[in-house]
Amino acid sequence: MDSRFSRMAEVITKDEISAVKELYRNIYQEEMGGVIFFCSAGYDLDKLAYAINETFSCPVIGCTTAGEIGPRYIDGGIVAVSLSSKVFRLHPYMITPLKGFNIASSKEIVDDLSSRLIFSASLNPEKMFGLLLIDGLSVMEEMVSAALHSVLKGVSLIGASAGNSQNFRETRVYFNGEFISDAAVFSLIETSLDFETFKLQHFVPSEMDMVITRADPSKRIVYEIDGGPAAEEYARIIGLDVEELTSQTFAMYPVMLQIADDWYVRSIQKINDDGSLTFFCAIDEGLPLIVAKGVGIVDTLKEKVKVLETDFSEIELTIGFDCILRRLEILEKKQIKDVENEIRKIRMIGFSTFGEQFNSLHVNQTLTGVTIGHRRSKV
Repeated sequence: MDSRFSRMAEVITKDEISAVKELYRNIYQEEMGGVIFFCSAGYDLDKLAYAINETFSCPVIGCTTAGEIGPRYIDGGIVAVSLSSKVFRLHPYMITPLKGFNIASSKEIVDDLSSRLIFSASLNPEKMFGLLLIDGLSVMEEMVSAALHSVLKGVSLIGASAGNSQNFRETRVYFNGEFISDAAVFSLIETSLDFETFKLQHFVPSEMDMVITRADPSKRIVYEIDGGPAAEEYARIIGLDVEELTSQTFAMYPVMLQIADDWYVRSIQKINDDGSLTFFCAIDEGLPLIVAKGVGIVDTLKEKVKVLETDFSEIELTIGFDCILRRLEILEKKQIKDVENEIRKIRMIGFSTFGEQFNSLHVNQTLTGVTIGHRRSKV
């Protein structure tokens, strides 16, 4: 799908060289300021990286996925968008290794990228946003997103954890001709268009609460809830036996954390042999949590799309990062066509993730993104 300043495409060709050639033909435009792509981990990533590096002369960033969105939901292909340098400038930076990354590291990166700005003399929240693509198995999303956002001086940050189909093994990010793990690509994206970052979830707090009483945040493992074995207590709270806990159960009953006036989803990945629970996000001791209640994934999406269509007279592009657990729910409920119809209205391209970032936070079962275009004039 093409618009004035962006060209989007999806490719399901399996041969790496042919896929990149097809991609280039479909998204090529004069004066490309950058390309963002998301691809299946099933490709030979070395061959794919070589082809991309040989084909494109502008900055290119990307990562592996747990399914591509562009705006159709596909699996095993590539989706990409090219951005016109007339209204976009892409300033990427590869962060690797991730261990030891801190606020001082963030300041060095942001200072470096700030010196490359074209449309602005300094950081300006109204003229740029940050985009983070990070190894989805690094367990470093909280640290990296919090550190980066702390030095961005109000510039919004959205991002996603790279995936690998539904297999929790190696995930990679791409920049400068290579796919690597234990890495993140952070980009400042300048634009002269209007934009709005957003976070969407289809859960609200229920009446079922709990407190984490023993945990290892560095491993995202919770050992005790309300003073008892984590899995037993979680099962008791939602009215099930431990033997009934499955990945589907965890997807239906995530927990929520309140920060200020907003609620954020924390999802459970699995139950361990010792009765502990591994989460997709860091969970610390002493945190009060509420079991979440689903309110309709399509209905909440429709409401958000309607708001964006009201706010923007013209939507150029939406970059969206959607949790793999949302994709699985959409598939299970056979709501793919309904969802595709909605995201087509906002010209969304993105992928199914192993986690999402919104400003300083790492979250789950959430759609984070940025919509870019022309706002309606306020009377």
